[in-house]
Amino acid sequence: MAFKSSEHAQAYWKENLGIMGSLLAVWFLVSFGAGILFVDALNTIEFAGFKLGFWFAQQGSIYTFVALIFVYVARMNALDKKYNVQED
Repeated sequence: MAFKSSEHAQAYWKENLGIMGSLLAVWFLVSFGAGILFVDALNTIEFAGFKLGFWFAQQGSIYTFVALIFVYVARMNALDKKYNVQED
């Protein structure tokens, strides 16, 4: 990566940390929140024949984690292009 200036690099990493922070917040809410903290409230709802809290703990979190990977890749590719540091 070749940045034009140190300010350019700092701005890139600030946005990078923002992306990672927001995705980690979603990861935390889905894994810890839906699977543990809010499980009793979610278990009052059924989804595909399963209690929603159980479904999030077993299946929903996995789907969310895979989706987070694709979101991260797309957002980082856009960020790399914005700062002109993408791979060729």
